[in-house]
Amino acid sequence: MQKYTGKLAVLYQGQGDILPFQQLAERLKVPLYQSVNNECPESFFLTWRDGCLKLLDKELLKKGGLVVDIEPRNGEQRSWPAPKDGALAHALGRKTKTVIDATTGWGQDSLHIFRMGYEVLCIERSPVMTELLSDGFKRLVELEWMQKLNLQSPRLLIGNAIELLATLDAPPDCIYLDPMFPPKRKKSALPKKSMMVLRDLLGDDQDKEQLFAAALMAAGKRIVVKSPDYAEPLGGKPNESFHGKLLRYDVYFKG
Repeated sequence: MQKYTGKLAVLYQGQGDILPFQQLAERLKVPLYQSVNNECPESFFLTWRDGCLKLLDKELLKKGGLVVDIEPRNGEQRSWPAPKDGALAHALGRKTKTVIDATTGWGQDSLHIFRMGYEVLCIERSPVMTELLSDGFKRLVELEWMQKLNLQSPRLLIGNAIELLATLDAPPDCIYLDPMFPPKRKKSALPKKSMMVLRDLLGDDQDKEQLFAAALMAAGKRIVVKSPDYAEPLGGKPNESFHGKLLRYDVYFKG
């Protein structure tokens, strides 16, 4: 598992029990600070605020920070299961029941897929992101509608998806990939802050091709690859493509 040193620390500012902060710093093998000044070399800090784990930018310590958002995004249905509408749902397929998100990141696509009623297993190799995701999934299961419907949060596996996909007990109907592509060189809209931070912490995915090959071996029926509209298809010509705003879902069928 990757270790992040030099860019990340845990920040405790005197609110609540310090023990969870100490345990978090130990798990991630990063420093624990009780205050931040210009001499601190780290750029990002993990801390609990407002009842959730947040990732803070050193330059914006007093701002809200980044968090795994468990609420539906703009335009997404709040009901469960939400209607299987839109490019992503068409790409996943109406007969699909089980989905593995092998590049979970901030979890927004995983949660959207979950809210549409699919059974979702998440894989994430970044220790930083798994801490944020675990916190988000704990908050999700505590929501009133989740408890009322007796639903469990998506399962989360920690590790390299290329290795983990080879150890599955049963093939999922669909494996979903959303790897980080290099940004477009021409002038274009700025990426979201969450993606900029993720890229700064983790870098681009240099093993996208190996991940696609692993997914092709492990999937039961299809692989769906989300990519920016300017990127070349990751697995060659897809069987189907569904287009969203500035992005594309390429579908590859098995067999």
